[in-house]
Amino acid sequence: MLAPCLYRAVIRTLSIGTVLLIVLPAYAWQDKSMGSMPGMSGMTTSTGHACDDMASMGGMSVMGDSMAAMTNHMCITPLRPKLPGDEEKAKAVVAQVKASTEKYKDYKKALADGYVIANPKVKQPQYHFNNQANIRLADTQFDPTRPSSLLYRRTPYQQYKLEGVMFTDSTSATEDELNDRIPLSIARWHEHTNFCGAPADKVKEYHGDHPKFGMFGSIHTKEACDAEGGTFFPVIFSWMIHVFPYEDSMKDIFSMNDDEAHVH
Repeated sequence: MLAPCLYRAVIRTLSIGTVLLIVLPAYAWQDKSMGSMPGMSGMTTSTGHACDDMASMGGMSVMGDSMAAMTNHMCITPLRPKLPGDEEKAKAVVAQVKASTEKYKDYKKALADGYVIANPKVKQPQYHFNNQANIRLADTQFDPTRPSSLLYRRTPYQQYKLEGVMFTDSTSATEDELNDRIPLSIARWHEHTNFCGAPADKVKEYHGDHPKFGMFGSIHTKEACDAEGGTFFPVIFSWMIHVFPYEDSMKDIFSMNDDEAHVH
């Protein structure tokens, strides 16, 4: 677990950003090898996961500017060859998600069922409503009817319009375990990596056009982080995947582009 003071600093940092506006149990490991860093090609995380090269994934149309800005801070699961039954299994998950979250089109019902709005005072294009009980459950089992987070889009006509869900899994989960939940031939899970926490006198450098620390920072190695007096975390937060059940194609249903609205 993160030390309480650093955990609070991390959450404050994320709460001001425009992408990862979520509060999840913060699992992190220090002083572990992350393999090769530049471009993430051939990278292996501290828990032994292979990471795909984000530069080879089709660019902004696949990830959007926000995700692409985290190139040195993301582990993306490589696509596996499609096996018989993979697409059917993924479609079954989507159907369960769509049916079980229908009632949450009324966001007040989500609040009543224990979902909490992350950073409600911050104006966001996409809001995460997090359920801590579901997040804890997700560390050990997968229930498509109990997503860790509900994703709501702010539109000109609605403050909270349901567009999808987010599932999580333990940072220690193997690729086979992730694949068992949602096939890796259909969708990619992602994990946030190489986080350099800023020292107290440099917290302003989380932000700006050229941030040095955090999810969007230029620092993505332990050596560079140590040189700046920061605290380095090779892995931070759980494995994650977004599901947008109102889209028509599997590509868009499991899109990694949160900059585009997935409501129609």
